[in-house]
Amino acid sequence: MNNSKSALIIGITGQDGAYLSKFLLDKGYDVLGITRNILEPDLNRLSFLGIENEIELIEIVNTDSDRIERILNKYKPNEIYNLGAQSSVGQSFVDPFGTVSYNILSVVSWLEGIKKYDLPTRFYQASSSEMFGNVRESDLPLKESLIFHPASPYGVSKAAAHWLTVNYREANQLFCSCGILFNHESTLRGQNYVIKKIINAAVKIKMGLSNKSINVGNISIKRDWGYAPKYVEAMWLILQHHRADDFLICSGNVTSLEGMIITIMDELGLDVKQYIQIDPDLFRPVDLEEIYGDNNKAKSQLKWDYNMSHKDLIKQLIIDEYEFIEWELNQK
Repeated sequence: MNNSKSALIIGITGQDGAYLSKFLLDKGYDVLGITRNILEPDLNRLSFLGIENEIELIEIVNTDSDRIERILNKYKPNEIYNLGAQSSVGQSFVDPFGTVSYNILSVVSWLEGIKKYDLPTRFYQASSSEMFGNVRESDLPLKESLIFHPASPYGVSKAAAHWLTVNYREANQLFCSCGILFNHESTLRGQNYVIKKIINAAVKIKMGLSNKSINVGNISIKRDWGYAPKYVEAMWLILQHHRADDFLICSGNVTSLEGMIITIMDELGLDVKQYIQIDPDLFRPVDLEEIYGDNNKAKSQLKWDYNMSHKDLIKQLIIDEYEFIEWELNQK
C-alpha cells in the first residue's frame, strides 16, 4: 500500500459497496474488500463500474473473529465500512437464524478487533430505517432520537448491531458511527428489491426484450426512496465528521409504491393495467405502512447535499437501467 488513506469495505460486492468503492477510489483511497468466496466472487457490480481490478479482495467465511483480527493487524485501515449483512426483509422471515446471527456477530468481531489492537480506525455501521418498525403518524418524519420497534427479524438484527456500535463508542471511546439509511435505489440493487425489479422489467418491455407482466405485492406502502450513489457520499461524510455520531440519511420525501409505479410506467409510456399484477404471495407477514425521515441533521452537520424528488429519482434510475441492461447484453 502507498501513503494514501485506506478503506476496508465489508460487503464490497453489494450495491452500496460497489458505489462506495468507486467514490473512494476517485478520492485516492486504497480500497480493500471483504468477500465470502475469493475464488468465485460476484464482481458484476464492480465490473459495471469499471473498478474490479482496482480493489484488493480478502476472503472471510462467516464471522471468523481470528481471521478478522489478523486482517486488522496486517492492514490497519484508516476507515472500515460495515455494509455486509443479510439485508432482505422478506428473506429474514424465511431465515431468521441466519439473519440475526450474521448481522450481529459480524459487528462484534470487527469492533473487538479494533479494540484489541487499539487502532485509530474509524468504523461505519450501516444501520437501517427498518429498525424503527411500524411508527405512529405523530412520530413522522423520523429523527435519530426515536426509540426503535422493529417489525422484522432483519430490523431486530440491525437494531442490535446499531446499539452494539453505540456501546463500543461510549464504553471504549472508539470512533464508531452509524448511518441510518432509508430505502436507496440504483441499477445495482438486487433483483429481489421492488423498485429495481419493476424498473428492470419495465425497461425490458420498452426495449422489446420482454412482454411479461410485473408481479408486485402491497402497493399501498409509503416509503422514503433515495438515490444510492448519493447515499454512499453521506457514509464517507459521516466518517470525516469531527466526532463519532449517528445520522439519519434519507430524502425527506414520502411516496407510495403505487405512486412510484405510476411514475415509472408514465415515464416509459407503458400501461399500468396491462403490465402490473398484484400478487398476494408477495405480501409480507408484517409490513411498515408509512415511513419517512428528517435529514436536517445530515444536511446541516455533514453538509450533505441531497435534493432529488421522486420523479427526478425515477428518471435517473431509468437512464441507469438502460445503461446496465445494454452492458449486460454486451457481456454475453
